[in-house]
Amino acid sequence: MKLSVVILNYNVEYFLNLCIQSVQRATKNIDAEIIVVDNSSKDGSMAMIQENYPEITCIANTVNYGFPKGNNMGVHLAKGEYVCILNPDTVVAEDTFEKFLEFHKKTPNCGIVGPKLIDGSGHFLPESKRGLSSPSVAFTKVLGLYKISKKWFGKYYASHLSENQTGRVDMLVGACMFLKTSLYKELGGFDENFFMYLEDDDFSYRSLKAGYHNYFLSETTVIHYKGESTPKNTDYQLRFQKGLQCFFNKHFTTSIFTKIFLSIGIAFFTVFKRFSSSYQENQQISQPSHYALITKDSKFVKQFSKSTLKPVSSFSSILNMLQTSIPLNTEIIFDMDLLSIKEIMFFMQSHKNPYTFKIKAENSHVMIGSNNAVCRGEILMLGESHAKKLQKPSII
Repeated sequence: MKLSVVILNYNVEYFLNLCIQSVQRATKNIDAEIIVVDNSSKDGSMAMIQENYPEITCIANTVNYGFPKGNNMGVHLAKGEYVCILNPDTVVAEDTFEKFLEFHKKTPNCGIVGPKLIDGSGHFLPESKRGLSSPSVAFTKVLGLYKISKKWFGKYYASHLSENQTGRVDMLVGACMFLKTSLYKELGGFDENFFMYLEDDDFSYRSLKAGYHNYFLSETTVIHYKGESTPKNTDYQLRFQKGLQCFFNKHFTTSIFTKIFLSIGIAFFTVFKRFSSSYQENQQISQPSHYALITKDSKFVKQFSKSTLKPVSSFSSILNMLQTSIPLNTEIIFDMDLLSIKEIMFFMQSHKNPYTFKIKAENSHVMIGSNNAVCRGEILMLGESHAKKLQKPSII
């Protein structure tokens, strides 16, 4: 078998369903398997898989083991020559795995490869490529200095590469990591002393220390609805602090002064992120004034129109919509039964403003999206008075 895709899930049934559909499209021409590890979800995720995807290998944990152990359990069952660690709140393009395989085969000493990540509004996520999280680089992140000067303080987000430039980087985000299964096992998998946060940094760094090169691959794009939208609450602060401390203690010699300074900086950083995230989420409460449905499903259009008081337009293609003038405050809904993920991603990145976007899953009237990197993932469901059901993408 060529590829194993391991997806760690926790209470994101609808995001997981969309993710699986995109993975199935992307592995259509590849000898591949999908392995879902569930960390004790209570939302019906496992029932959904058993009903809709009986061919998928599942591990249903009764305990939330966290990110490292959950993924290690999945890779333990993997039969593929290559493995992709993938978050359930992602959507991959049809050629994502083919691009990964092609790049890995032609690149000597290739370690871990990661894609260009965009959020639900089509904006590039800078955490797609990062530098080594040394104490000095962590300072620039915690204090926000990287925003002042990329030249002097831009190492955290690997500013030596643009979002459209493939090249070597130190760190890759755990939302999507592609590598040889043999390398995963050579490195011992994710360090289970972590629970969440910095385990991907640790894994990336161990790949570098083992003599491999990690790469940011800009030629393929993956939607990551979660982005950096994890709630900035007390639990986040404690886990983030624990992750940093575990990473630094493992890989660096730090003085007491450095540890105290980092602890204070992390605390201020966490509080700032918590309130700024809440503010930005609240800015997204306003509803669109118009909906544009790109679909050929007349039944869906009829049901959608009946369920909202807002004007609704429908189009049989993206081109037809572009030839029509639509209001600025429009939410565009892409039908996966009609469009490819690549078409959807291209439009999202080309029209980041002023529209918002949702994707209607295959054979479903469930629509998924988010308005920015901090906004909660949003699920729009017909049959419930067009009510919006918020489901926070999460893996722990």
